[in-house]
Amino acid sequence: MNNVAILSKKEFVQMIRDFKIVWFPLVFILLGMMQPVLSYYLPALLKAMGGDQGITIDPSFFEQLKGGEVLATTLESQFDQLGLLIIVISLMGAVQSDKANGMLAFILTRPVSVSQYIGAKVLSNYWFVAACVAIGYLASYAYVNLLFSNVSFADMLLALLFYLVWVLFIISFTTMFSTLFNNQGIIALLSIVLLLLCRSLVGINSFVDLINPAMMSAHAVEILMTGIIHSKLTANLLITLILCFAAILISKDWIAKKKYDNS
Repeated sequence: MNNVAILSKKEFVQMIRDFKIVWFPLVFILLGMMQPVLSYYLPALLKAMGGDQGITIDPSFFEQLKGGEVLATTLESQFDQLGLLIIVISLMGAVQSDKANGMLAFILTRPVSVSQYIGAKVLSNYWFVAACVAIGYLASYAYVNLLFSNVSFADMLLALLFYLVWVLFIISFTTMFSTLFNNQGIIALLSIVLLLLCRSLVGINSFVDLINPAMMSAHAVEILMTGIIHSKLTANLLITLILCFAAILISKDWIAKKKYDNS
């Protein structure tokens, strides 16, 4: 078994010890179910609770919602806000904890390179988070098809693949901050502010859109709502992957310059 596989196994063992393997997918399942269920039952809930006094609700608005629109809102309103916060907070100690407790220095006294260490961190966390996001998204897809109109399976799958590229950027970016800083509060704050800024800048300018990794999330939303793949998708995909690679490279070089490694 190579070093990346061994270090990835260590990450998964730690997830089991922290019960992350239980609560993390449950959170995304709840987030995924929340949007279609609330969209469908909101008028009835407001009426039952008497909260519709002074509020004009047009029942036809909810009846006219298409399945693709509701599924797109799951990505925009649930995963890109609360979901993003949960991912960042769960990863803010990814490298920082190893630096603080001496584990990083210990690992790098072994025949393990910095590249293998960072690669295992990013890969193991990406596969785990991507699987949880996919499970939550599929839960949302099931409820959308049950309560609203059916969404094309091909559109659903393409949107998920586009969105998971954005997830890869979130993880690479947060891992980089976890490497550069020693305070988890600062890591979380900087990561959340800058990632939400990326998301809020979508659509503001054509050049910004071209280099903005959050466009991958916007492409996922667009294909669900219109069934159309944007012409700039390929450029956005390449730039986002380059930014992910740059974040990993910065993490690697930072650790190497701090002389944690034995190479």
